[in-house]
Amino acid sequence: MFYVIQTALELGFMYALVALALFLSYRVLDIADLTTDSSFVLGAAVSVTVAASGHPFLAILAAVAAGACAGFVTAFLQTRLGVPSILAGIVTNTGLYTVNLMVMGWSSNVSLLKQETLFTMLRDTGIGGSWYKLLLAAGITILAGVLLVLFLGTRLGLSIRATGDNKDMVRASSINPVFTISVGLCVANGLTALSGAVVGQYQKSADINSGTGIVVIGLACLIIGETVCGRRSVGRNVIAAIGGSMIYRFLYAMILKTAIVPIECLKLVTAIVVALAIASPTLKEWTSFQRRKMGSVQKGGR
Repeated sequence: MFYVIQTALELGFMYALVALALFLSYRVLDIADLTTDSSFVLGAAVSVTVAASGHPFLAILAAVAAGACAGFVTAFLQTRLGVPSILAGIVTNTGLYTVNLMVMGWSSNVSLLKQETLFTMLRDTGIGGSWYKLLLAAGITILAGVLLVLFLGTRLGLSIRATGDNKDMVRASSINPVFTISVGLCVANGLTALSGAVVGQYQKSADINSGTGIVVIGLACLIIGETVCGRRSVGRNVIAAIGGSMIYRFLYAMILKTAIVPIECLKLVTAIVVALAIASPTLKEWTSFQRRKMGSVQKGGR
């Protein structure tokens, strides 16, 4: 049981980076970015491939840069070529499948056998003891969260937030929404690739299908966190994204441990939870309307 909790914490912090990325693209920019799945795989592929050549730290930086490039392609399709945001993400997502195969040497998976990773380097120092993986995962995610809060508080960050609220107003204020959207999607996909990079070195492998459903899982983490923590400020939203990921991973671990839901049905349950959470405002409005309707009928009957 102790091992399950420790693993859930480790994975919770690593996958929280995807929730942070979706907070930026989905909540701040109001863009449904479907590049997420392949950006995650791209980050893992670049990280494992570069780490295999003996540069685990450089592998993380290279993965983030690759993810930012993927975000730029999506932004370019959307802002310069007039492709709708969802279709732009799908197009980039499809193209990245081949790119990811190229990065992995035209193989569906690559692995690190005896090569060093960030985790083995920290283990060798003796820092953290048996909690060294959790210490590194938490450190990377918390640092990324703090930097994201600071970034969104800058002039550029405020411009990105304003673009998501009202693009026409931003354009009227002499701010180029093409630039702000491009920067926002680059940062978001960089965070997603960072998640894939850390997970890749954690698992010592990268698989072409490892990103399947990541966008749904990330949304589930984000929505669970927002339900628990609320959405009053950027800092609270970042905490919500990280906290939601932790809660989701704990639930995931408990389901695996107790077999309440068959593992084959887990992604279906996740999709249903996300759909209900997103539709909750409409469902609340409909429920309220039905109550008022029933109240009016009862008064009329008297």
